[in-house]
Amino acid sequence: MESAAPRFLVVGQLTRDYILLPSGEGFIDIPGGNVLFAAVGLAVWEPEPPPAILARVGEDYPHEWLEEFKRRGLNTLGVKILPNAIDLRNFVAFQDPNTQWNDDPVAHFARFGLAFPKALLGYRPLHKSIDSRTNFSPTSMRQNDIPEAFLDTGVAHFCPSDYLSHSLLPAIFRQAQFSTITLDPSIGYMSPVFWDNIPSLITGLTTFLPSEQEMYSLFQSRSSDLWEMADALSAYGCEIIVIKCGERGQMLYDAPSRTRWEVPAYPARVVNTIGAGDAFCGGFLAGYRRTYDPLQAVLYGNISASLAIEGNSAFYALDVLPGLPQARLETLRNTVRRI
Repeated sequence: MESAAPRFLVVGQLTRDYILLPSGEGFIDIPGGNVLFAAVGLAVWEPEPPPAILARVGEDYPHEWLEEFKRRGLNTLGVKILPNAIDLRNFVAFQDPNTQWNDDPVAHFARFGLAFPKALLGYRPLHKSIDSRTNFSPTSMRQNDIPEAFLDTGVAHFCPSDYLSHSLLPAIFRQAQFSTITLDPSIGYMSPVFWDNIPSLITGLTTFLPSEQEMYSLFQSRSSDLWEMADALSAYGCEIIVIKCGERGQMLYDAPSRTRWEVPAYPARVVNTIGAGDAFCGGFLAGYRRTYDPLQAVLYGNISASLAIEGNSAFYALDVLPGLPQARLETLRNTVRRI
């Protein structure tokens, strides 16, 4: 499955997930991470050749999971296995589909009457803080981690990561003549503290894909109008701004034509919202490369997200009935609204 050169690269993070759903159902130590959901969201539309995931893991990461990824149609040649253990645990407890906690797992397992898993002993959540301008996080990809053959791919998506990797790696891909680069920023640098750094990060991107929370965080005290924010960011040289609005769907600003679109979320049966935004970004990239139409690309991403939230695993979207994604796509086309 990995013999063919990939057409798409997805750069991000792999995690080991511990999830408690509102129903009390628990999922202990399952594959997760933004790069996995984004690659699956892409593969819903473009399974061949397999999209390549680029991520860093420790030697303690389950090798059987990497084999499963290959069996499920992902290229894992870009997964860098470091010669030391790395804590990739990610705990999420849901109160409802839109409210979640990442700390105090002992209390949440007790709330549901579930036995606390030994694998979570010593767990400490990663507290959201301002990113460093000078230091990589241990799981951030470095230039030397990228297989040389992958620099001929020409198409890449960057999942949320630290500021330093997002400021350096896209530039390397631009130098390699990548024609399409999309980027989903991290809340760690979508902050007024990084206001003067954002222009150089955005310049040269095909599409910038922040969440509304990240936009409000970056523009606090400067603007409260999301369309105004999108227009301001596009002035830095990025023609397409997509703002992810959770259960409300997406806002699309197409700078060359100065058009604004609102796309409501497809009315899916919500089971687990983890990875929805990442699946959207993967689907968006697939749709954009198919059509080169930003609005159509948002529709593709929207459907990938709708499939992701209906299952309990990252690969659920690949197991749906053949033809379902396309049928949902046709339905969604009738609901878009030009502003």
